[in-house]
Amino acid sequence: MSVVLPLPDPAPRAVRTDAAMQDKLGRQLRRQVGQAIADFGMIEDGDRVMVCLSGGKDSYTLLDVLLQLQKKAPVRFELVAVNLDQKQPDFPPHVLPDYLRGIGVPYQIIEQDTYSVVSRVIPEGRTMCSLCSRLRRGALYRHAAEHGFSKIALGHHRDDSVATFFLNLFHHAKLSAMPPKLRSDDGQHVVIRPLAYVAEADIAAYAQARAFPIIPCNLCGSQDNLQRRQVQQMLQQWEQQHPGRIDQIARALGNIHPSQLADPALFDFLALGRKPARGDDTSSSFTT
Repeated sequence: MSVVLPLPDPAPRAVRTDAAMQDKLGRQLRRQVGQAIADFGMIEDGDRVMVCLSGGKDSYTLLDVLLQLQKKAPVRFELVAVNLDQKQPDFPPHVLPDYLRGIGVPYQIIEQDTYSVVSRVIPEGRTMCSLCSRLRRGALYRHAAEHGFSKIALGHHRDDSVATFFLNLFHHAKLSAMPPKLRSDDGQHVVIRPLAYVAEADIAAYAQARAFPIIPCNLCGSQDNLQRRQVQQMLQQWEQQHPGRIDQIARALGNIHPSQLADPALFDFLALGRKPARGDDTSSSFTT
């Protein structure tokens, strides 16, 4: 009589825990941020980096990932978190200092009442972003110069750059976005955006997993008539209908072909196919 041996129970399938998902997303963000830093030479040996921390998900993620990369980076650099307290109503001044002390990160707080200035100057119902941004940028630049920072790190991500591209296209008739690295207009500061390759959705998921103490912005974030918000809604609809579209647009911003556009300052169209000169330049005869 044959004996039927019972089959062994199948090995239990691995269940992805929140910790495992957080670890996977963390590796992805470190890879993307590290790649952006390498591609654009954002951080060099001996840099003193001012990480601008607003209390939002983007700047928390920026600081968190940079701290992780700092431990294994091939160069040595210093990170200092800097927050600009703009004296917005109901802003909790203790949240960021408590968080930064808890993780052992050096920090500095700038106190400047830009909120009162913006509220006084901008008529009710008008967007405050432009003036608020200029005042904030001026305060951060001054602080960077006074404290010897060689780089200023901002938390703008891939989706911010794409949205800025369309804002400039629709409202300013120019093709420009948020570059991953730039020099300030006065030539004194280098601004870097290490999250340039990172999707906003991934930042939101990472910030939630890490349970950052998010401070909501009730100034610009509460305005319904922002042009940027309209563009963001447009991009979200595109992404829902055609997943991957934002990433394709972001890739296009790094794949420019000046000869396929129409800016004579970037490509010498006059010299293209020009016959040997026979005398004076005749190009002016085609203008009125």
